[in-house]
Amino acid sequence: MEDILGNAVLEYQNGVYSEDILTFSSLDEEDNIPLPYLFRDFKGMPSLEQKALARCTGSILDIGCGAGSHSLYLQEEGYDVTALDSSKGAIETCRLRGIEKRVLTDIMNYKNLRFDTLLMLMNGIGIVGKLENLGPFLTHLKTLLKPKGQILLDSSDIIYMFDEDEDGGRWVPDTDSYYGEVAFTMQYKSLISEPFNWLYIDYATLEKMAKMNGLQCERIVNGEHYDYLARLW
Repeated sequence: MEDILGNAVLEYQNGVYSEDILTFSSLDEEDNIPLPYLFRDFKGMPSLEQKALARCTGSILDIGCGAGSHSLYLQEEGYDVTALDSSKGAIETCRLRGIEKRVLTDIMNYKNLRFDTLLMLMNGIGIVGKLENLGPFLTHLKTLLKPKGQILLDSSDIIYMFDEDEDGGRWVPDTDSYYGEVAFTMQYKSLISEPFNWLYIDYATLEKMAKMNGLQCERIVNGEHYDYLARLW
């Protein structure tokens, strides 16, 4: 699979910036990811992310670190943070930005070390792709937690993207899949990715799945637009 994100952030880090990442979804939505936003400092982060970073404790694993902005902030604040991503370009970008601890791997292949905080921001839980994968994913994350460790993640309830009916409810197509499962394709310059699945999960479903897999769950704060920050332990 083309390393769309990695190529884009590495070029930006190296001073080459002429266009952003384009995204195309199964919800017929076309959008873009501005590269400068992936390099934002703490002041440029949404309050939800700022609150998540303020709640980090002890040793931290930043899962799906991307360009490393969260890891870099935590490192500068004196935390023991490890940046993890499956993108070679993203991890090289983290190295160039001065992040000391970096791991190039898929989180499901990462084992043996344990942390006080597992951090998954920018809808980091989306990497599980489909709701049916969430149980095994949470079970694996539990193996990476120290006693009394926590998982901090944000996500969005995308029910707002579906048409509203006369009763104020939302009309969701009758399919076999959870409405928060979205297929994406990404493009950067001439590079186009294969389609991949991304999960947006409403809080009630997250809480239910957490409890089914032996985790407690609380909503810390709601964001500005159907998003929220949650803590699992």
